[in-house]
Amino acid sequence: MNRRHFLKSTAVATGGLVLGFYLPDKLEAAVEPNNPGAKLNAWVHISPDDTVTLAIHKAEMGQGTVTSLAMLLAEELECDWNKIKTEFPGVDPEFGPVQGVVGSQSIRSSFDLLRKTGAAAREMLVSAAAQKWNVNVSDCRAENNAVVNTKTNARLSYGSLAEAASKLPVPAAPMMKDPSKFRIVGKPMKRRDTPMKVNGSAGFALDMKLPGMLYAVVARSAAFGGKITSFDATKAKAVPGVKNVVQISNGVAVVADNTWAAIEGRKALQLQVDDGPRGTTTSASIRKTFMDLAAKPGAVAHNEGNVEMAMAGAAKKIEAIYEAPYLAHSPMEPLNCTAHVTANSCDIWTGSQMQTAAQQAGMRITGLPADKVQIHTTFLGGGFGRRARVDFISEAIEVSKAVGVPVKLTWTREDDTQQDFYRPASYTTFAAGLDAQGWPVAWNARVVCPSFSGLRDGVDRTGVEGIPEVYEVPNMHVEYHPPDVGIPVSFWRSVGYSQNTFFTESFIDEMAAASGKDPLEFRRRLLAKQPRLLGVLNLAAEKIGWNTPPPAGRFRGIGLSPNVGSFEAQIAEISVNQGKVRVHRVVCAVDCGYTVNPATIVHQVRGGIVFGLTAALKGAITIDRGRVEQSNFNNYEMLRIDEMPVIDVYIVPSTQRVGGMGELSVPGTAPAVTNAIFKATGKRIRQLPIRLTNLA
Repeated sequence: MNRRHFLKSTAVATGGLVLGFYLPDKLEAAVEPNNPGAKLNAWVHISPDDTVTLAIHKAEMGQGTVTSLAMLLAEELECDWNKIKTEFPGVDPEFGPVQGVVGSQSIRSSFDLLRKTGAAAREMLVSAAAQKWNVNVSDCRAENNAVVNTKTNARLSYGSLAEAASKLPVPAAPMMKDPSKFRIVGKPMKRRDTPMKVNGSAGFALDMKLPGMLYAVVARSAAFGGKITSFDATKAKAVPGVKNVVQISNGVAVVADNTWAAIEGRKALQLQVDDGPRGTTTSASIRKTFMDLAAKPGAVAHNEGNVEMAMAGAAKKIEAIYEAPYLAHSPMEPLNCTAHVTANSCDIWTGSQMQTAAQQAGMRITGLPADKVQIHTTFLGGGFGRRARVDFISEAIEVSKAVGVPVKLTWTREDDTQQDFYRPASYTTFAAGLDAQGWPVAWNARVVCPSFSGLRDGVDRTGVEGIPEVYEVPNMHVEYHPPDVGIPVSFWRSVGYSQNTFFTESFIDEMAAASGKDPLEFRRRLLAKQPRLLGVLNLAAEKIGWNTPPPAGRFRGIGLSPNVGSFEAQIAEISVNQGKVRVHRVVCAVDCGYTVNPATIVHQVRGGIVFGLTAALKGAITIDRGRVEQSNFNNYEMLRIDEMPVIDVYIVPSTQRVGGMGELSVPGTAPAVTNAIFKATGKRIRQLPIRLTNLA
C-alpha cells in the first residue's frame, strides 16, 4: 500500500484527514507526494469534530514530550491548542525503521519534521477551503482550527474540510512560519499530561489489567554471570495464590494470582545457584584492575599537538586521580511488563524507551513475524536510559509463552537495584603542564571505564566524552582502557558526561588554583573559541553575583558541560558545618537553541540537578562476591526534600538549532559542589560520592 492510497483509504474509513510523515536523510523529502518508498513514522489525524490527534512515537517518561511535540504541530497547523489530543502508536514499518528515544532526542529529532508536517496539513486545508469557495488560495488564511475567507470573513472549520483536504496532493515544500511569528512555540505552556496523571487516568504499564491475567516475579542469580542450576518449587507452590513455577532463560518465574503471592512464593523457592566466574569479584578487586590498567598506555582517543614535548618545557606540573562509582538508575516506577502470547500473536504492554527493540524481543522469543507482535506503549514512570533495555520485557514474554495466559511481570525495588545495567565506574588519571603565567600548555588523560556501546579503534566514545571537547589547550592527549570486570553497564542519564564532567571541571579548578587565578576568569580564557559555553558561564556568574561575596559561611563553585546538543553552566553555593555539606543554592544557565516550552526546560533543568546532586552526595553501587550490596532506598539513598537547594534557571535566548534537555543539567552539579567545597576547606574531593573523609 503506497502513501497516497493509504491517505485516501484512511479518509474514507475515518471521515477525516490523516497525514503521515517520516524522518528521511533529507527532511525535504518528508512531504514529497511522489515518494512511495518513504517509511512513515508518525501520523496526524484531523477528525470531523475538529479534534487534532498526534501520535507520539517517542517515550513520555516525565520529560514533557507529549506537550512539546504537540506545540510544534499546533504552531504550524494553526489549530486550537485545546483541540489537540495525543496517543502512543504501536510499532509499525509506517513509523520508520526504529521507534525509541535515547540521548534527549525527542524534540531535536522532531523539531523540523513536525513543523513541516503541520505546515503541509495547513496548506492542504486552506486549498480545500479555496476550492469550496472558488477563490484564490491567497484569499484564505488559517487560524484557530478554521480557514477564513479574508474578503468575506466566511469561516470553514478544519473538521468540515478534513475529508476534502485528504484528497489533495501533499505540498512538496510547505511554507513554515518565521519564528518571530510563533504564538505557541517558545511560550511557557502547561503540560497536557498533568491532569490525567493527577486524576489517575494516565496509563502506566503498572496499571495494566487483562481478563484472566496472572502475575509473576523472577528469581535470578544474585551474582553477575551466575546461573540457577536447579530448584525445588514444592514450598513455593504451597503458598496461597501461587499457580505455577517455570524456568526461563534468566531464572525461575513464580506465577500467581497476585504480585504479593508471587513474591512470597519466590521467597519459598529452594534454589541451587552457581555464582560463576564473577563470584569472587569485589569493589576492591575492580578498583585494582582499573588502577593496573591506568598504569599502562591505552588506545588513543584524542591527540592534539605534542603533549610530551610541551610537558617537558612546562614551568609547573600538576597531577590528579579521579574516581566515580557504579550507579543505579532507580526509576520511581519499578520495571514491569504485561505480555500475552498465543500461537498467532504476541501483545506487549510496557513503558519502553525503545519500542522497536521490544518488538524484536517478542519476535525472537515467539518466532512470530513483526506484524504479529504488537507493542502497546504506556507512560513511563522514569527511564534515565534503563528502559532502553528489554531484559524485563523478554522475561514477561517468556513467562506468558510458558503458561499460556496474559502475565504481568513486576520487578521489586530490590530486583531493580541489584539487577540493573549500571552507570559504569570510572578511574581517570590527569596530568597538566602550566606555562610561566599559569596557563595550561599540556593536558594528558588516561581513562579506565567499562564499555557498553562498542569500540572503534579501541575506544568507546561514551567513556571519554566530556574530556577533550570542552577547553582549548594547545597540546592534549587522551587514552582509554575498557576493563572487563563482569558488571553489566549501559546508558545512564547524561552517559559519559556524568562522570567525566566531574573529572574535567575539578581538574580545571585545580589548574586555576595552581596558577593563582580566579576559576571563572581561568575558564573564560580557555573558552574563547566556545561562545555558547562562554555565554552560559557568563550568565550564571552574573545571576549569582560572582564578584559579590556570598553570605557568611557560604562558598561557590563552578561546573559546566556541553552535551546532548546544548550547553549548561552551574554555580553552586554551599556550606560545610560539623563535617556535613549543605547545598543552599544552584544557579544554572542553559543554551538549548530554539526553546519550545520554557516551562518544561525549567522543570528538566531542576530535575537533572536533583539527579546529579543525588549521585554526587549519596550514589554508589558497591560489589561483594560478584553481587550488589545495596538493595533499596535505605542503603541506596535518594536526595530528601529537606536537602533540596533553591535552584534558579536562566535560558539564553537563541536561534541556534534546537538541542536536547533531558540530560543536560546532570553533569555540572557534582563539580560545582566539589569545587565549592575546595573554596570552603582548601581540600579537593576527587572521588564520588562526596565524603569529607576523602578530602585530598
